[in-house]
Amino acid sequence: MNLKARTIASRKPTSSTTTTNNNKNIKTQEITNHDWMVPSLSKRQKSSSIMSVFSHWKGGFDFVKAQGQVIIVLIIAYIGNNWPKSYHRNDNHNALMFWAMNIAILVAALITMKHDANASSRGVQLLSRAQTEEWKGWMQFAFIMYHYYRMYSVYNEIRVFVSAYVWMTGFGNFLYFDKKKDFSLERAVSMWIRINYFPLLLSFSINVKLELYYVVPLHTAGFFVTMATCYVSHLLEKPTGWSSTKRNLAAILICLLVHILFYETPLVDLLKVFGDEYHFRFQSDKYSAWVGIVSGFVWFKFKEYMQWCYNVESQQWPQQVAMWGQRLGGLGLIFMWYTLFGHIQDKFTYNPIHPYVFWLPVAGWLMLRNSSKYLCELHAGALEFFGRITLETYVLQFHVFMCNKVQHIPVVIPNSGSDGPLLLK
Repeated sequence: MNLKARTIASRKPTSSTTTTNNNKNIKTQEITNHDWMVPSLSKRQKSSSIMSVFSHWKGGFDFVKAQGQVIIVLIIAYIGNNWPKSYHRNDNHNALMFWAMNIAILVAALITMKHDANASSRGVQLLSRAQTEEWKGWMQFAFIMYHYYRMYSVYNEIRVFVSAYVWMTGFGNFLYFDKKKDFSLERAVSMWIRINYFPLLLSFSINVKLELYYVVPLHTAGFFVTMATCYVSHLLEKPTGWSSTKRNLAAILICLLVHILFYETPLVDLLKVFGDEYHFRFQSDKYSAWVGIVSGFVWFKFKEYMQWCYNVESQQWPQQVAMWGQRLGGLGLIFMWYTLFGHIQDKFTYNPIHPYVFWLPVAGWLMLRNSSKYLCELHAGALEFFGRITLETYVLQFHVFMCNKVQHIPVVIPNSGSDGPLLLK
């Protein structure tokens, strides 16, 4: 059940007034710019923009039906969180079962592999939607198994996965705003609802702190940071007359400066107003969204490289050398991260380093995963499905696989407690 799809932002919003962009980048597809000058909107227009968010529902019945489904899920979560029979989650530490379950999802991924030759009909697609969902899917599965089986030894890898999610927020939203120029209030409101609607309901109904779902505020902040960065770039267009590349570069550097002034100074302690958990989590991923923005900025260069390298009809030895160099480079980045940083077992030693090095395994994975035209066209159906419901599975894991405010493991099957048989557990 994809609750995000049933929230108000079930479609990508579009602005009501469009103008033609006179400064098209010849390397991108032709697009129509939106009339995004939100500060110039009248009160009536602002109200209309907000109400247009709700216009995506087919009717009142459709809205009520969706909220009814949400209520059912909330009831299930409430029952799960207050499950009477349970044992402490630390007693569920089991490395064997963690790896067994990950092998199981790997088998499911291999069985459901799909090759779509038409995916390259408009050129080889780097990090396609299907591949993105697949990536989110296996990382999310690892999250759940890590929490459930208390697999302390992969803490650093899980930290990288969290940062990869926040990276995608900066990356994906940069590409959207850079192309659509849709800085409307409708876009901002709909995305806020899309990210926060269900977690807020869950937090309120079960009486747990929102910081438990810390990825949600990280995504929310990442979205607005990206939106603001692209908005600054667009504001620079008229007064400077710069090209899109120069404006984006200037906005990205301004964004970096703001990050440094906040996160690398005592100002960061302002986060303690919201709680120590927020103070820690935001510092762990202080540059993740920004690195995603930078990645989106240089993405077209990578796509140009891929069209050259993966052109099967004219592929010769230089392309073959480039592909194998890419694979070795990807392995090298992952190996570098692990040997220099990832192997550190003390998380208090690793945590301060993480925000500056997480991009190494992320870049390495992307280089390996997209190291041929065939691999770009290939994705695992099971992981893609799982990746579409990551927000729901992330917040619900704490009340379905765990209970009593994440401190215990529910005993659903008799005799499957902490001392029960391994297979039954």
